Amino acid sequence: MPNDIIFREMRDLVDDFDFGKETAAVFDDMLDRSVPFYAEIQRMIGELAADFATEGSNVYDLGCSTGTTLLQLDRILPDGVMIYGIDSSPQMLDIAQGKLAGAQLAHPFELLCQDLNQNAAITNASVVIMNLTLQFIRPLGRDRIISEIAQGINEGGCLILIEKVLSPSSTLNRLFIKHYYEFKKRNGYSELEIAQKREALENVLIPYHFDENRELLLRNGFKACDQFFRWYNFCGMIALK
Repeated sequence: MPNDIIFREMRDLVDDFDFGKETAAVFDDMLDRSVPFYAEIQRMIGELAADFATEGSNVYDLGCSTGTTLLQLDRILPDGVMIYGIDSSPQMLDIAQGKLAGAQLAHPFELLCQDLNQNAAITNASVVIMNLTLQFIRPLGRDRIISEIAQGINEGGCLILIEKVLSPSSTLNRLFIKHYYEFKKRNGYSELEIAQKREALENVLIPYHFDENRELLLRNGFKACDQFFRWYNFCGMIALK
């Protein structure tokens, strides 16, 4: 797994963050070092998905990137489930295809290249997962995509959502972000890398408060929503159809 050194050198101009070839090549290392308790979050996603997945239904990972969550799902989902991985980056999907083919998945699967800013073609779903994905959808399009997802989920199904979130308190928000950057430093990122990546993400990753996400889910077709994971400014939510 190549190391993430994308922002190691000083740049005169920091471009907006994207999920192209450079990012895809180091994405697994980036997630391991940038997302607190990432392995535990993956484990929790898998066991919650298994609670709701039903035979004859589809399970979707929207923003599947390199397929890590899909591998976790294959190990724990019941038989008779079709797995779909959707991402807008062909480079991410190329890596995912190699990983999944090498793992010889027990479940049938399909990888689709789609831009969720345009549409979310969800049908016959018992589980939909958005792992650090919704925050990259333009805010004006979030009601639409959540509504489309809700319409495509069968009664009794769920949406599992992992997001960076803001605190309603500016003081707590600053503290949470400070401790998050300390976490990244412990994982080997320099202050320059942290600062340049923050600048690259500034206009691309737009987080909501937890309450904003909860209201978004409840007004667009879900009947209940709660947190199942929280670490400073990272939050795992599950919404029931």
